[in-house]
Amino acid sequence: MWRKVTSTSFSSLKSSLFFTRLHLQQASKHNAASASAVSRFATIAPLQEKDGRCPFITFVLGGPGSGKGTQCIKIVETFGFKHLSAGDLLRREMVSNSEYGSMILNTIKEGRIVPSEVTVKLILKEMESSDNHKFLIDGFPRSEENRIAFEKISGAEPDVVLFFDCPEDEMVKRVLSRNQINAVGTVDEIFEQVKPVFKACEQKAFNRS
Repeated sequence: MWRKVTSTSFSSLKSSLFFTRLHLQQASKHNAASASAVSRFATIAPLQEKDGRCPFITFVLGGPGSGKGTQCIKIVETFGFKHLSAGDLLRREMVSNSEYGSMILNTIKEGRIVPSEVTVKLILKEMESSDNHKFLIDGFPRSEENRIAFEKISGAEPDVVLFFDCPEDEMVKRVLSRNQINAVGTVDEIFEQVKPVFKACEQKAFNRS
């Protein structure tokens, strides 16, 4: 399991970070069908040091409307992280007309889940092509299987896991009214509680340079 787990102070971290366990059951049903497609996916080597620096990895988790995407933008602006959205990477690959894009599109059309290995390798490919060494991985992992796949393929664990634990009714309000949020707190109020997490980690990240 991860060595470090950090939660924003505005709500407690639940005993399980993963709220889509149904994915695990569905994934087992289509593993055989996906195996050949995954094996054809470009091989990505485990993460290596770049310019003498190890990557500093933060997983950002939370339900839709929890504010994680907005907070990622602020973290990028304030602390210089590279923001990687697992969903965006899959969508970009899906419309690229590549062999893997077609596989992802067909998988989704058939109501199946994109294999963990595919998502992990898309993330690692993006990390390898970046000059940055500090990464926010948004919306991944979503299951225990995702986590295991990431650690196995990358050979790395996250330095920080930031979980935005927002009540379901509040997330519904936010999704239904993106421009008017007046419940748990404003973006800036929440960000004030996010900043100390990264200030504490900032020196460690700089020490890797």
